Amino acid sequence: MADGIYVGMAAAAARAEQLDSIADNLANIETPGFKASHPAFQSFLPRGAGATSDKVATAVVGTGANMARGAVVRTENPLDVIPADDAFLTVRTSTGPAYTRNGRLTLTPEGFVTSGGRLVIGASGNPIAVPPESRPVITERGSVMVGDVEIDRLALFNLQGNVAHVGPSLYAAGPGGVVTPAPELGVSVGQLEMGNSTPLEATVQMIGAQRQFETAMQAIQTYRRLDDRALEVGKSR
Repeated sequence: MADGIYVGMAAAAARAEQLDSIADNLANIETPGFKASHPAFQSFLPRGAGATSDKVATAVVGTGANMARGAVVRTENPLDVIPADDAFLTVRTSTGPAYTRNGRLTLTPEGFVTSGGRLVIGASGNPIAVPPESRPVITERGSVMVGDVEIDRLALFNLQGNVAHVGPSLYAAGPGGVVTPAPELGVSVGQLEMGNSTPLEATVQMIGAQRQFETAMQAIQTYRRLDDRALEVGKSR
């Protein structure tokens, strides 16, 4: 019965990862630029099982991001933007550039433009900085203006193919993915794109995954009881 216990444990572990992913989606519904993640499952035979085995295990082999657009909220804040089409803003991280649709831009006391606490990169390739105590505005072209002077322009990129989730509302090209500049695109100003998961969708997914997790745990308990019975029969002989 050990194979049956292993199959149940594999299923429970896979559903536990799915529950973590759904909980993260649910918690970030109101997070600007957040893209829901969905685990990918793969079936396999337990180690040592023959090709005719009826016990097939399941495991999470990866997690993909749903790149569909989220709900749009109008804020009228001149520093809130949504990149056009499916483009992404560029931010600096400790491991290099990353990409985000979190258009809630703020200024540090030193005048640097940030998104989610990370420096926003301009078309110049450098972090965008405005003179301290100035009030920048962003045009639909993506230009960061102080008065009539263009300080820099938001660097926009498209992510094509495999997209990897690398942080809160942060994404990068995964294996086989491609990042391409999109200088022709602009932004919508005074709006934010929120997370693309809905409370109803996430709740339904969580209920389903929870039931499947409970079924896997019940299977483990059943196989354990069968093992105990087999041992008792062996002792009685």
